Amino acid sequence: MSKYLIVGLGNVGAEYAHTRHNIGFDVVMAFVTKHGGPMDVGRLAYHAEVRWKGRIFVCICPTTFMNRSGQAVRYWMDKEKVALENILVVVDDLALPLSKLRLRPGGSDAGHNGLRDIQAVLGTTDYPKLRFGIGNEFPKGRQVDFVLGKWQSAEEPLVKLKIEKCVEVIESISTIGLSQTMTMVNKEEFST
Repeated sequence: MSKYLIVGLGNVGAEYAHTRHNIGFDVVMAFVTKHGGPMDVGRLAYHAEVRWKGRIFVCICPTTFMNRSGQAVRYWMDKEKVALENILVVVDDLALPLSKLRLRPGGSDAGHNGLRDIQAVLGTTDYPKLRFGIGNEFPKGRQVDFVLGKWQSAEEPLVKLKIEKCVEVIESISTIGLSQTMTMVNKEEFST
């Protein structure tokens, strides 16, 4: 039975809920909700186990704060004996427009503190990442406010659509594989 570790990056706390930086949490929660898995508080993370089509998805949202995400990833990867190529980290990306998702089998942290910590702890950048474009529509010097800010009401329908697509991407990786899923999702332009 194939086993996957699905990691949503974000920060714990009501003040961070549903902000751009917490989109990883929102995607993982949507996947768990769709498949009826209860989320509980586990070691270093909110945790759920989902079984779907003969596969096991260990889903986590680290409770370590963004810049210490690597601890949670390493703990759950080792505990559940998940291969590096069966990890998927869902993360916000300023360099991508809101209309895009980008799935890759590896790649740099691109300045993202959560990915930087995972890379440091795992000692590699070679693990799959699903980057959720959040755009970069902010005045100079206001990046932190933008990233930690809530979605504008005009953005919300597109965000909801992309979250649903991310859930499909997770399912697709487990059925048709990473490279075919990449071909489908990376060229798509999302709009409402």
